[in-house]
Amino acid sequence: MKYHNSMLVGYSRVSTQDQHLELQRDALEKAGCEKFFSDIASDAKTERDGLEQALEFVRPGDTLVVWKLDRLGRSLKNLIEKINALQARGIGFKSLQESIDTTTANGVLFFHIFGAIAQFERELIRERTLAGLASARARGRLGGRPQALDEKTRALAISLYNDESNQVQDICATLRISRSTLYRYLDAVPVVLST
Repeated sequence: MKYHNSMLVGYSRVSTQDQHLELQRDALEKAGCEKFFSDIASDAKTERDGLEQALEFVRPGDTLVVWKLDRLGRSLKNLIEKINALQARGIGFKSLQESIDTTTANGVLFFHIFGAIAQFERELIRERTLAGLASARARGRLGGRPQALDEKTRALAISLYNDESNQVQDICATLRISRSTLYRYLDAVPVVLST
């Protein structure tokens, strides 16, 4: 496939108006970026116009460059999805602080290992969670009216909900509760939920 003249495209983000983009912008310029996009938005905010514009701008052969991995993704799963989507479009990715560069063979290998470890970790957590629930059920600690669930189970419901790989219907089936009960628990507990 013939690419156009490839370009390094920089993306930077800070969480608040009090923080400054200059440090990231300087590092991106030093790395050779020719075009820049940025956001002032918290990590939890789903709408990031600068990132969307950067993703629309990059073309096959280009490389999207960030100062640090957490500038791009809200979670490890989200980060891996974004980088895989870039690779599928023939677009490279670089993170300056972590020295990750998917335009090199070593960078691609590293990122595949990174993704495999993340998947392995999710599977371990899920396995331990299901084993814990089975053990609790065997001791008679689950069941009955949903309101009778203890704080530990309530915390487990929140933890399962916050893991983006879990579907709401699977959480409800595992905990033997209805959707409305799950959402009631989420509203009742003073915890900031990830988006």
